[in-house]
Amino acid sequence: MNIEWQLLEAGHCTHPEISSRNGGSWRPCEFPALVTLLRHPQRGWLLFDTGYGQAFADATRGLPEAMHRWVTPVSWTPHQAIAAQIQARGLNPGDIGHVLVSHFHGDHVGALSDFPRATIWCAQAGWDDLHGRSRINALTKGLLPALAPPTLRDRLHFFERAPAVRLPAELAPFSEGHDIFQDGSLYAVSLPGHAAGHFGVCFHGAKGWVFLVADAAWSVRAITENSPPPRWATALLGDTDAYRRTLASLHALSHRRRDVVLVPSHCRSFRP
Repeated sequence: MNIEWQLLEAGHCTHPEISSRNGGSWRPCEFPALVTLLRHPQRGWLLFDTGYGQAFADATRGLPEAMHRWVTPVSWTPHQAIAAQIQARGLNPGDIGHVLVSHFHGDHVGALSDFPRATIWCAQAGWDDLHGRSRINALTKGLLPALAPPTLRDRLHFFERAPAVRLPAELAPFSEGHDIFQDGSLYAVSLPGHAAGHFGVCFHGAKGWVFLVADAAWSVRAITENSPPPRWATALLGDTDAYRRTLASLHALSHRRRDVVLVPSHCRSFRP
């Protein structure tokens, strides 16, 4: 079963390249917030993450959350909101039946509220971590609880509760995923290290396997060179050793199967 997909850019942030890859420069670079619009043959329209949105702008207007935008400057305009972009394509926010959340950093769930009818898929580990922290402690990890309030709980489905299955051999060394729709069309794959409950999604597109790896790497170059961010950068948000193991597995996959498309959520080479 093939799934159609296209990438959209919902704003970008700016910070030094070295924070995303060892050997990068200290020159400030733009990192797009990429969102994937998918069309499932039976399930219809889906999103992988949402990028920035008005809710993110509102959540970071006052202190202490405004520090999020001071540390990582954000460029976003209303016409870049994913809801506006899909309307330009003849869709409505209500046409999105499912939103798959890689993790709860603000640049990935900044427009979650724009899709009030969608079923939300995420990791229970990520949800529990988000709501188990104080406001300040969440902010230090790049989390803004206002973007995914407890009122969403009734719409949540957790990746971990979907059936665990063996992944196709083409995706080795990744061996286990969660069959989201229980039809072999879309697998959620744990990619630990960047944040609590960090997941990617893989599926078969028209030209072969596609693996949306979210922030397990910030660029394809980081994957092909197995070049992680410096330890000080990964330690700020997650688990450095786990991050490096995940990146090493992506690196191995990239060299085993050059036909598998690996898509990091902030890679400039994928900008639409």
